[in-house]
Amino acid sequence: MSVTDTPPLHSPGAGDAAPDDRTAPPPTPTSAAHGGAGGLFERHALLLLLVAVAVFFSVLPASADVFPTQENLSVLLGDRATVALLALSVILPLVCGYFDFSLGAIAAASSVLTAGLMSFHDLPLGLAMTAGIGVGVLVGAVNGLLVTRFGLNSFVTTLGMATLLGGLVQWYTGGQTILVGLDPRLAEFGSTTLLGIPQVVYVVAVVAALLWYLLTQTPFGRSLYAVGSNPRSAALVGIRVQRSVWTTFVLAGGIAGLCGVLSLARAGSATADPGTGLLFPALAAAFLGATAVRPGFFNVVGTMIGVLFVSVSVSGLTLAGADTWASPVFNGAALLVAVGLSAYLGRSRGIRTV
Repeated sequence: MSVTDTPPLHSPGAGDAAPDDRTAPPPTPTSAAHGGAGGLFERHALLLLLVAVAVFFSVLPASADVFPTQENLSVLLGDRATVALLALSVILPLVCGYFDFSLGAIAAASSVLTAGLMSFHDLPLGLAMTAGIGVGVLVGAVNGLLVTRFGLNSFVTTLGMATLLGGLVQWYTGGQTILVGLDPRLAEFGSTTLLGIPQVVYVVAVVAALLWYLLTQTPFGRSLYAVGSNPRSAALVGIRVQRSVWTTFVLAGGIAGLCGVLSLARAGSATADPGTGLLFPALAAAFLGATAVRPGFFNVVGTMIGVLFVSVSVSGLTLAGADTWASPVFNGAALLVAVGLSAYLGRSRGIRTV
């Protein structure tokens, strides 16, 4: 796991020296896993903490009447589905060692564009959704190009892109919420449950399963971890570092675009929002996830546990009567603790970290 930028690297070509036997492959989640009882506890500590928090709010008198109910669980899962989807997009560049702070803004822009194309231009739902996801792919491609080809710092580049998109969203909407002219099927999908679970959750589950397969079961996914661990060693063993990093930005942008469409389906309207309300909980979940399952590495299963931990904690605090400032304070504190823990675990495994 790495969260530091590195200069652009090229993959070995015909004129490059071939790596010799002394060049060891960078560590991967499989090779870096720790065994023993201590390692088992470390991998599942976040899950145990999630269970403990859920039990605590289930028996706490202030929240016991509502928190453990099926209705609250359905609302919690539905409302946090967009955070989960954005967290999945966040980990893709992070696996390679790069930040993308524009993903929340991409989701907001996708939501506004999808709504605007239906409301202002009478486009059908399918085309509007395709455009919303497509703008995410396009912005991700631009971010990836700036970072890999021009060697710009991903932190500054994507922060600038987020600011740019936030301004464009304000201009496009005039600062107003888009409510009318939306295809009712989208809001119906966002508010309907299947087997007691909101349908948007199934979309997140499908994306999570596909991303888990990509990162853990394919050579490309394993190469991304190699790039994140040591990009120079990855280049020496034949991995196309620039192309791999660029691809993660594109995929992340596409998933963030889908997140925007789901956010529109869930809310039934699009607001002139910069997307930070989605980004920071997603970042907290991603870094918390790097402390679980495969400690020291960003991973899909750990990220989903992180999303649930943040969501359950915030829901419990709200139902217990906590003030409105409790939610952002918790998200910020969780992010700080998670970054520290994930950095420590990464260094303990000899992986590049902050």
